[in-house]
Amino acid sequence: MALNAMCMQERPDIYNRLAYLLKKARQKKGLSLNATAKLSGVSRSMISQIERAESSPTVAILWNLTQALQVDFAGLLEPHSKPKIEVVRANAAPVIAGVGLGVSIRILSPPEAVGVHEVYDLFLEADGKLISDPHGKGCHEHLTVIEGSVKVTAGDETQWLSKGDAASYFADRPHSIEANGSLVRAILIVQNS
Repeated sequence: MALNAMCMQERPDIYNRLAYLLKKARQKKGLSLNATAKLSGVSRSMISQIERAESSPTVAILWNLTQALQVDFAGLLEPHSKPKIEVVRANAAPVIAGVGLGVSIRILSPPEAVGVHEVYDLFLEADGKLISDPHGKGCHEHLTVIEGSVKVTAGDETQWLSKGDAASYFADRPHSIEANGSLVRAILIVQNS
């Protein structure tokens, strides 16, 4: 009777969390079960059972999977009580200086977004210019002017933007953002495809 009662108890939440997080990490990388098995050395059937919360992985198996999927081993085991809102205070946000004449860029996006979806707080002095070489194929930039006005050039096209205006353009060609005689603050989003 005690055995039946134990079998009927719900499995600890950690199994469901591990199943969800590992499957999500695998899918985010675009990996099949077979590809993950090859990378990790863990059998396809074991990965499938773990992702369905039907099997509890050993530490060694979990380590191999997290290494293959490039996810934080310790983060998988942290309790749910971890705060859901991560805050970076204004004075702690990284700043990139010297990227152009009279340009300062404050990084707003998290480090894991680099190369995928980057968000910047852009400051240009009255004569500031941010001149960029082409980014990767299909890359887009989205610029919203908060203060001042700018000239945006992407390839052969140029547009003037004022406070409140927004523009989207391909950034896989030479492109630039230039202040139009006044201080400029803008939000710049770089999206790689």
